[in-house]
Formats: sequence, structure tokens, C-alpha cells
Amino acid sequence: MSKERFIVAITGASGHVYGIRLLETLRELGFETHLVVSKAAVVALAHETDLKLRDVQALADHVHGNDDVASPISSGSFRTRGMIIAPCTTKTLGEIASGACGTLVSRAADVTLKERRRLVLLLRETPLHLGHLRNMVAVTEMGAVVMPPVPAFYARPHTIDDIIDHTVGRALDLFDIDTGRVRRWKEPGGKIPD
Repeated sequence: MSKERFIVAITGASGHVYGIRLLETLRELGFETHLVVSKAAVVALAHETDLKLRDVQALADHVHGNDDVASPISSGSFRTRGMIIAPCTTKTLGEIASGACGTLVSRAADVTLKERRRLVLLLRETPLHLGHLRNMVAVTEMGAVVMPPVPAFYARPHTIDDIIDHTVGRALDLFDIDTGRVRRWKEPGGKIPD
């Protein structure tokens, strides 16, 4: 394996900009990306951006259909650095929490957990009911990290891009990957570029 592999999944919650920026950032950092997009994500993408599905797919090195449960990323023998679901729906969260993996997104997440690799879920839902919270506890107990994309205003963001870059940077911090775009709390030189 010449490049480290990384799985990115985009599901039907609001916040497609996070998945898109994640793909762009991983490409810049030299990772081989494997993308899975749910059917609901395609619908939401049209409402949130001017991009077409093919534009998002072009940002990845490899694209896998969400119904292709025989894809290489559905096997633990396919080595990766880990997986981020950005954004992650509560439906996807529930599938992962229950182990009922009927899609490639949830199967790849399940494999990531069983192989003890890092799985980060940028969960996009609010407010949360008890079922959501229980599913969050379940996936956390299984080894996943639930990271709702909550802006850090101490970074004094000037644009939406600043907020997106900071969130994506913090998500990749969980994999010990430094994007160079995170303004860190009380560290010198932590300015966000103008």
C-alpha cells in the first residue's frame, strides 16, 4: 500500500460541506480516499450546494456504491487509517449501534470498529431524543467517536469556510493528522488566515 487509505462516507443529514472539505483536505495531504454516498445524501446535496454528485465523487480516488456490500471496504482485510461519516444521520448512527448493517456505509463503519480502527461520526441532528443518546452511548462504548460539528468561536471565524476548516481539522486531529488549519486554544501563531 503506497498511500494510506481513508474512508469517507456522506449520508443524508445537513452538512455536506464537511464531507466535501474532508475529501479536499485528505487529497491535499496525500491520502487515498474511498467514498460512499447514501441515496438520501444525493437529495440533500442538491439542497445545500450547487455541486452535482459527480463533482463530489471526482474529489475521491475511489467511489463505492452504498448497495455494494461486497466492496473492498466492507472487509477487515482492506487496511485503512479509519473512517469518517460526515455528515452522519441518526439512521446511520442507529444501524451502527445495532450492528444491523444493510448498507455499505454502516458495514464499512462496523468493519472499522471490529478492526479497532478509528471511526468518527459527525452527527448532525438536534434536538436529540433518548433513542439518539442511547445510540451515541452504544457506538462510543464500541470505540467510535461521536463528534457533532459544533463551531469553536474562540477561533474567531470570519467566514463559514473558517468554521468548516476548523471542524474538519479537529476531526482529523482524532487520527493524529494535522491539517495546519486549526487555531488551537491559547497557542501562539494560531491565527486563521484572512
